[in-house]
Amino acid sequence: QVLLVQSGGGLVQAGGSLRLSCAASGRTFSRYVMGWFRQAPGKEREFLAAITWGTGLTQYVDSVKGRFSISRDNAKNTVYLQMNSLKPEDTAVYYCAASGLVNTNKPVDYAYWGQGTQVTVSS
Repeated sequence: QVLLVQSGGGLVQAGGSLRLSCAASGRTFSRYVMGWFRQAPGKEREFLAAITWGTGLTQYVDSVKGRFSISRDNAKNTVYLQMNSLKPEDTAVYYCAASGLVNTNKPVDYAYWGQGTQVTVSS
């Protein structure tokens, strides 16, 4: 079993920054892919970024490249999503997730999910 506990998020003005954290526990994660997703009201859950825990290989959706950065701290078993130059359209509930499959951006491939955290960007 994998437990993912998120922290961070909140209200920020457009152009500001936030960092989300996702602390993982319960298993060895070296072969897992950790992903960040978001879901706005009335919209499907959207892939943002992922990192392979063991290698550090990352991937991003085009809409956040250059603004969002995913990283991990092996010692703390924690994955981060640094979000810069935030826009009102970034407003959503953000989720971290863990998958045993590599190179995947599909929510269905992620077996474990954090509790979600609200990010609101005001204009």
